Amino acid sequence: SEPVAWTPVSAQAASLLEEATDLLVLHRDFAAAVEKCEAGCDSLGPGPERCPFISSSAEVKCSLCVVGIQALAELNRWREVLSWVLQYYHAPERLPPKILELCILLYSKVREPQVMLEVGSSWLKDQSNKSLPEYSSLLELYLFHVLLPLGRFEGAEELVCGCDVLDSEQQQAFLGTISESRCQWTQGKEMHLAAEEQQEAATETVLGVLSQKLLNMLTLLRRALRSMSSHFYLLPYKKMLLATFLLYLVVVRLDPASPTSLPFIYKLVQLFRQACATLFPPVRRPPIQD
Repeated sequence: SEPVAWTPVSAQAASLLEEATDLLVLHRDFAAAVEKCEAGCDSLGPGPERCPFISSSAEVKCSLCVVGIQALAELNRWREVLSWVLQYYHAPERLPPKILELCILLYSKVREPQVMLEVGSSWLKDQSNKSLPEYSSLLELYLFHVLLPLGRFEGAEELVCGCDVLDSEQQQAFLGTISESRCQWTQGKEMHLAAEEQQEAATETVLGVLSQKLLNMLTLLRRALRSMSSHFYLLPYKKMLLATFLLYLVVVRLDPASPTSLPFIYKLVQLFRQACATLFPPVRRPPIQD
């Protein structure tokens, strides 16, 4: 094949691509690799309205974006990948097949396939992309990694049936795969619902047991409080209050060593004796018979 005639701009971008590849693979400096890729894409400027994937500058631009995607993924900045790429291609249908493939696989791996839902649909519906040799493989990739994991079975069937690029045999194969995936989805959903119902039933059982225990504890507590209240009703409240007041006077206001405080102390002792006699009556023993 004839050597590619590089323009000065393409040569500069190709040099930046080589540096970015070395930073990514050899030096593992992913942030610097992203910067080199951005500088290379900026040097190429905006592409034509319909990006010709066979031109040398388009190939360099695509390679720069591929390296940039890998570097962003290594930096755990995968959420920025799609917006980062679209700033250089401006529309989803202009993405090169290799970049669309990497984006689908990346967001499928991180369990975020919904990010590529509209982008993949726009790319596959574009008439100019249907003539590309990678179209069938990207359609299959979009079905298996975006639509089916999201449960978009009707959309998948419409896409396959409305695609004139696929022959009848390919369409039947895809429709069979979609049907199988729909059955597996339904079975998995039913199993998930059954597991949730079992968990709810177990939770209700545990709550019922705890509620019964709590009710029993409250019943015992109510009985104890009722018994204590009925017992306290029998106490000589007036005498106890008077004894407490006298104790306050003796301890706080009076000097126990003073002769004037003796009548109060004597009265206090009598009150306590009466209260103890009321609370703890003497045990009467039956007389001993000979």
